[in-house]
Amino acid sequence: MLIRGADEMRGLGRKIGRDLVMGDVVLLHGDLGAGKTTLAKGIAESLSVDGDAQSPTFTLVADYPAHLVDGTPMTLHHLDLYRLDDPDQLDNIGWEELIDPGDDVTIVEWPERAGDWLPDRYLLVTIGYRGADCREVSISGVPNGRGEP
Repeated sequence: MLIRGADEMRGLGRKIGRDLVMGDVVLLHGDLGAGKTTLAKGIAESLSVDGDAQSPTFTLVADYPAHLVDGTPMTLHHLDLYRLDDPDQLDNIGWEELIDPGDDVTIVEWPERAGDWLPDRYLLVTIGYRGADCREVSISGVPNGRGEP
């Protein structure tokens, strides 16, 4: 699908966020400046995160109190792996718990930096440039091995 501008990207994030359930992991893949953080902000808005969720570029992980659309309280974990030098550093941030969030939801920007450490089940959002203010976005689910997305 084609997305034109930051408002549409944020709107797509809100739409994605409304469909998330506890335990979901959303991987955001795209070049620098493609719109990953803008999309993540839309997801955070739909999950009732107070304020404007910022990308944790220097801290790698930010946690926000949030609520699913049905009002169920949970935590939104937002990871930005851009500054990760080696996938082995993931042990230092509690990666295993963050990619198997149980009663929470996790968003990961720059998931390719995790190497082979990706979760078994996730929603992959790929964002590509199609012009100065236009992006092509594809969304695919990777099942958990039991045939469930």
